[in-house]
Amino acid sequence: MASIHPPRIDPGFGVYVHWPFCLSKCPYCDFNSHVRRNPIDEARYVEAFGVEIAHRAKLTPGRKAASVFFGGGTPSLMKPATVEAILEAIDKAWGIEKGAEITLEANPSSVEADRFRGYRAAGVNRVSLGVQALNDADLRALGRLHNRAEALAALKVATSTFERASFDLIYARPGQTVDQWRAELNEALSIAPEHLSLYQLTIEPDTMFERLEAAGKLKMPNADLQRDLWEATQDTMGKAGMPAYEISNHARPGAESRHNLIYWRYGEYVGVGPGAHGRVAGKSGRRAHATEKHPEMWLTCVETEGHGLVEDEALSIEEQGDEFLLMGLRLTEGIDPGRFQALTGKPLAASRVAELIADGLVEYTREGRLRVSAEGFPVLDAVVADLAA
Repeated sequence: MASIHPPRIDPGFGVYVHWPFCLSKCPYCDFNSHVRRNPIDEARYVEAFGVEIAHRAKLTPGRKAASVFFGGGTPSLMKPATVEAILEAIDKAWGIEKGAEITLEANPSSVEADRFRGYRAAGVNRVSLGVQALNDADLRALGRLHNRAEALAALKVATSTFERASFDLIYARPGQTVDQWRAELNEALSIAPEHLSLYQLTIEPDTMFERLEAAGKLKMPNADLQRDLWEATQDTMGKAGMPAYEISNHARPGAESRHNLIYWRYGEYVGVGPGAHGRVAGKSGRRAHATEKHPEMWLTCVETEGHGLVEDEALSIEEQGDEFLLMGLRLTEGIDPGRFQALTGKPLAASRVAELIADGLVEYTREGRLRVSAEGFPVLDAVVADLAA
């Protein structure tokens, strides 16, 4: 079926490494992250990562990693030697391409110059800092352990140590105005090296923020203000030469996150570590992988079973099509309709596409790609649901 219309972009193959431990749990976070009061036995985890990587390599022979991403949790709590050992295991299992992007997420409260240099020596060439806000009051409200000064100091060290650097900010925070956000964005642009991830705060299930909102102790911006903050973000970043290439990610041309583009372009990736997910292609089609979420349980599974997989499911043609739309339409480059047809055996529903074009929510590029318009991005979920129906 792939001969119907070969994809014009090779998404590549990536490896995601999940380090699930944090110093504290942020009140807005629903990620698989855990706080442990006792020291982590990193040597034991390194051994387990090596076993799981070898297991996953047997399921995906012939690949070569174009990117590796250490996420969490807080990967910067790992010793540099741990990162180095995991990268060596990945290189042994698949091989790492020359010039591959090796990213590590870091929190400003958990890193220092010596550790950054250690990560660089281990092979990391890109760092993503979880700054989240540039004022101390909002940092405290978000449950962050660092302050503004620490964040700025960490960013300075990061940009002098790594080839590439990025940092995150959260907007639509309680009490935030458009003017305040514009000012914060302009300050971020003055110090941002090449890439910014800008996430709109949402209330996720089973988080402290959900409980506070339900109790009337947390008031979120209304829908109109959220839309105004979104538009201010696009306007400010576009004028600064760092437009969105994905709904929440902005970069100077050529500085996009190569690893995340593998996800969004519906490439193959393996996930190792507690609660990691993967999408790989096998003889029977594309498969969804997921590992045991609980860190100690994952460790026991790997040590006794040789892997931590708890899900290895074949995706139906419909599921693959839905995932392709869900991921690809997040990108401003949009999707190749021919690749959708190659995946699913049928074209996109012409009537639905026509209706969305008439409503100004999607558009075709000169190259024939289908993308969500500037008007459509604030209602992206609804657009995707309509196309996938």
